[in-house]
Amino acid sequence: MTLIPHNETDAVYVVRNAAAQGTRLALCGGNTRSGFGNPVSSDEMLSARGLSGIVDYEPAEMVMTAKAGTSVAEIEAVLAANRQMMAFEPMDHRGIMGTTGEPTIGGVFAANVSGPRRFVAGAARDSLLGIRFINGKGEAIRAGGRVMKNVTGLDLVKLLAGSHGTLGFLTEVTFRVLPVPQAVETIVISGLDDAAAAKAMAAAMALPVEVSGAAHLPQTVRDRFIGGALPEGEATVLRLEGLLASVSVRAEKLAAVMEALGPITRLGMEESQKLWHEIRDVHPYADGTQKPLWHVSVAPSAGHQLVAALRLEAGVDAFYDWQGGLIWMRMEADPEAELLRRYIRALGGGHATLMRASDAVRAETPAFEPLPDAVAALSARVKQKLDPAGIFSAGKMGW
Repeated sequence: MTLIPHNETDAVYVVRNAAAQGTRLALCGGNTRSGFGNPVSSDEMLSARGLSGIVDYEPAEMVMTAKAGTSVAEIEAVLAANRQMMAFEPMDHRGIMGTTGEPTIGGVFAANVSGPRRFVAGAARDSLLGIRFINGKGEAIRAGGRVMKNVTGLDLVKLLAGSHGTLGFLTEVTFRVLPVPQAVETIVISGLDDAAAAKAMAAAMALPVEVSGAAHLPQTVRDRFIGGALPEGEATVLRLEGLLASVSVRAEKLAAVMEALGPITRLGMEESQKLWHEIRDVHPYADGTQKPLWHVSVAPSAGHQLVAALRLEAGVDAFYDWQGGLIWMRMEADPEAELLRRYIRALGGGHATLMRASDAVRAETPAFEPLPDAVAALSARVKQKLDPAGIFSAGKMGW
């Protein structure tokens, strides 16, 4: 059964009743990330999609407050009408997860969803200013506000972001927005292998041209972007955004440096927007399969080394975002979790999160990177304080 409260008072009643009866609740928004995380032990589902609507929005202040169940589409439409956007580019998981429904703004922050601009603009949690949520005792709690402040003690705003519904039921979020860039252009360098692309992206980031997106699309995925319109060969893509005159000058400077590395193509605004939306939503692996799909975060210089090492022992397809620091990696057969995480440790550390797999694989494979003992103990204490009866999304993050 799915419970859908339409106001915070009703949500408080549902949670208090569940806590009193020991009813385990799987928390969700639009449920578009269904299947992500470790298998959840639950008796009922509690959805935020009935808590919908924009509460407060002043474009001049560039801050919006919305109920947690408000659809991302509604948020983006209102922002677009005022030439504003969410800088962290929340991805739409429906393609890779094979789900339906509408992504919600509460779900975005609960999962700390971020896109290609993450490495320069921060994650979703970095734009989150305030929240309202219900803890496992059925208490409505407000944290943060409408401005960014220095904090002492436990920062509940940042703590709830990325907790995947294991610590509290979000009912309202307040977040910062930014102006939409007037112009967007993408520089494409063709024919670089993974190692050369990593060096090229690092060189581009070192230039004073303000690159806002840096990705490498190997030959195995290149033709799956923008209808196969990218030039032949591997594509290393660098995005520039801002005022029209500024982007034009910066693109000339960037192209002049990068043309020493390989053939250069420039994409205009329309093609650039389509390309980066498809990178954001992992378009090549929105393939209707349950082949294991990993979200791997490592040092940008280590990404290509990790993929090269894995390809010697497993069937791997991959492409790179965040200057090479994010690897979207699809396994052709087994998830190879132990092998993958062993190589990550050997290359200096990072995180591997299993985004998609069959139910049988998910039952045997930890979806999240195992925590060090001290961090695991601290996480357990936080969980016990906010959800003492353990009724929220039990097992999803390992607790």
